[in-house]
Amino acid sequence: MAQYAILIFDDPTAGDYTPEQQEASKRYADELVASGAMVTAFALHGADTATSLRSDLVTDGPFVDSKEVVAGFYVVEAPDLDAALDLARANPAVAWGRGGLEVRPVGGSFTPAR
Repeated sequence: MAQYAILIFDDPTAGDYTPEQQEASKRYADELVASGAMVTAFALHGADTATSLRSDLVTDGPFVDSKEVVAGFYVVEAPDLDAALDLARANPAVAWGRGGLEVRPVGGSFTPAR
């Protein structure tokens, strides 16, 4: 089964999610886990904690100046892009108008031996 990374974009000026939004996000994640589609998920600290590298230049803040920043991402398994888009559409963050989602096929992965 193919894997798809779903990047969550958010408006950092919108503030924290409400308790209701946090609960809706947790329910959605629990549903993905229960369905077997969820591979992994990560929430990221705010863009103000980012450090960017470009060539030999190191700067504080996100790499791209944008009104939306990557707030987190998750990887799902789905038979095709249409099925991955259906999984992404069910994310409650889509309806909140704070940002959006981007779905990309995973080109490969590497898990180091420990």
